[in-house]
Amino acid sequence: MSDKLKHTRNIGIMAHIDAGKTTTTERILYYSGINYKIGEVHEGTATMDWMVQEQERGITITSAATTVFWDYNSQKYKINIIDTPGHVDFTVEVERSLRVLDGAVAIFCAVGGVQPQSETVWRQADRYGVPRISFINKMDRTGADFFSVLNQISDKLGANPVPVQLPLGQEEFFTGIVDLISGRAYQWDEASLGMQFSEVPIPDDMVEMVAEYRRKLIEGAAEESEDMLEKYLTEPDSISIDEIISAVRKATLEMRITPVLCGSSLRNKGVQMLLDAVAQYLPSPIDLPPVACINPATGIEEVRPADPNAPFAALAFKIATDPFVGRLAFFRVYSGSFSAGSVVFNASTGKRERISRLMQMHANKQNPLDKIEAGDICAAAGFKMIRTGDTLCDEKFQVLLESMTFPEPVISVAVEPKTQEDLEKLSLSLAKLTEEDPTFNMRVDAETGQTVISGMGELHLEIIIDRIRREFNVECNVGNPQVAYKEALTKTVIHREVYKKQTGGKGRFADILFEIGPADDGVNGLQFINDIKGGTIPKEYIPSIEKGFQSVMVNGILAGFRINSMKVRLLDGSTHPVDSDALAFEIAATYGFREAAVKAGATLMEPIMKLEVETPEESIGEVTGDINRRRGQLQKIEARNQRIQVIDASVPMSELFGYVTTLRSLTSGRATSSMQFSHYEILPDDIQRQVLYKLRGYYVS
Repeated sequence: MSDKLKHTRNIGIMAHIDAGKTTTTERILYYSGINYKIGEVHEGTATMDWMVQEQERGITITSAATTVFWDYNSQKYKINIIDTPGHVDFTVEVERSLRVLDGAVAIFCAVGGVQPQSETVWRQADRYGVPRISFINKMDRTGADFFSVLNQISDKLGANPVPVQLPLGQEEFFTGIVDLISGRAYQWDEASLGMQFSEVPIPDDMVEMVAEYRRKLIEGAAEESEDMLEKYLTEPDSISIDEIISAVRKATLEMRITPVLCGSSLRNKGVQMLLDAVAQYLPSPIDLPPVACINPATGIEEVRPADPNAPFAALAFKIATDPFVGRLAFFRVYSGSFSAGSVVFNASTGKRERISRLMQMHANKQNPLDKIEAGDICAAAGFKMIRTGDTLCDEKFQVLLESMTFPEPVISVAVEPKTQEDLEKLSLSLAKLTEEDPTFNMRVDAETGQTVISGMGELHLEIIIDRIRREFNVECNVGNPQVAYKEALTKTVIHREVYKKQTGGKGRFADILFEIGPADDGVNGLQFINDIKGGTIPKEYIPSIEKGFQSVMVNGILAGFRINSMKVRLLDGSTHPVDSDALAFEIAATYGFREAAVKAGATLMEPIMKLEVETPEESIGEVTGDINRRRGQLQKIEARNQRIQVIDASVPMSELFGYVTTLRSLTSGRATSSMQFSHYEILPDDIQRQVLYKLRGYYVS
């Protein structure tokens, strides 16, 4: 069994939009024999882009899972692959995939290099401790520069890139690669769609360069063990290929290096060797430490090894809706085994779940399974209540795995069904989509009664609305996009709230004295401190006071936006022997907040986006001028090559609606931009007054 696990790889393909993730995955499916023909993203025939919206737009929206088998070194490797989106609006798909993967392939465009979303996914992989290899794709494109991308991986990502291949030529002259480990060069046969490749002599003008990079590689490998170092110092030529691979693998698993390969997936060059590298350098489930978890009964940390005989533990990382199967839960099994039709315990909800069917996924197709074991990634159907981040385990050996955190939505629109009959269908469809996507949420505006949906960007909400129309057959009217502001307190004040209600019989009474203000740095949510001395408020009422403050954070006092964090210190209070109860103190907390928040300097905060623009040098003045007009802060401008300048800036989300159209007209369509959420910042007073006027219809002084 350990042999089976030893030859299992759970990997993700991650990158910036348009770096070639799905194209690379399609070649992997073809060369591994899963597909008999190559699907193309630009033709809308890619297997992994199965959603109608993905095929129409040529982008990946949802992460798709598949399993392939690859023969390497006379061994059959089982590779579970998750192809993730590159667009920042769907970053949640990358986040939850990396949480359950053992290794990753980071793909970089040989022209674009390290782009903003590349940095985001790299940091996500760092956070979850995922070893990775890098593949510099599109070596055949005009402007391709292998060594420039190597420098960017080092400078921008703080990584240690170690080339294990060098390109044979670049741009239109790219024909193959030099394998630095074996010291041999290979060229691909175009007629066989890259299925065939042959060894060729290393070009004369590359001999010295190959020797230099190979020497550096062997030097680095020799440092991995004393025996190899001794060999290198006495007989460097006696170090074998297997020893070099073993040393590179060790450093990769310890996340000290990232091996770098190159190729052109669209031209069918380099993908087979990328699969070999997955087998060579990325970890199997047993290469990683046992997963840490918490015993919910004792609060003590435990571990679960990648062993099919250990107690069952798995993490649900994605919920999806299939038109034929119904709700599907994707989960990663960390330990133990589980059979279809059995009962599992959901430690996150405290309830049992019967899983009627288990399936191995191939994009949107399912292959039924009877049993799953440690190291597997699969989907389950027939459950009642499993959500993203839930831990499934053996009821006798309960554990909680670390859940996932997701970014807050930054943009909202109001939606309503075109006909009254569709009102219930709309609610149902939004509930299902909320369950699928943790970065999408809905609320009903208390004042207007409108249904407001929020997401990570304009494209995210556009896709959601398209899915409501197509999948749930609900035609909607959609309002203009609005920024998802937040509210915050800026000052600390002390307030006393006395709540009295007399109705003839038993009344209500609660008296609380509290300090309220901004939370300590790094604290999210309510920071509640009970400083009651001498029992002036009985202990049983304290949770109700906390609950009252918790409830008001959902809708702030300025414009009903969420308050992300605040600190409340309960100082004193009093009770009535007859009229005081838990509800009275909860109500006192909500009333007290509304009074105190005004004195505590309640203000609006707006989302700030990190914007990167690639523009021809001659348009740089117009582009930077436009960014300044949008209240943007320029961070830096650097040359990517002789023709292209890259501008980094921080710009408020509210100023970026329709930015792509403006940028095209400023640069005659020659510039490109990408943005991602950076942080929240307090709105300037004059802008805040304008926003509140638009939202509420009056100025706030």
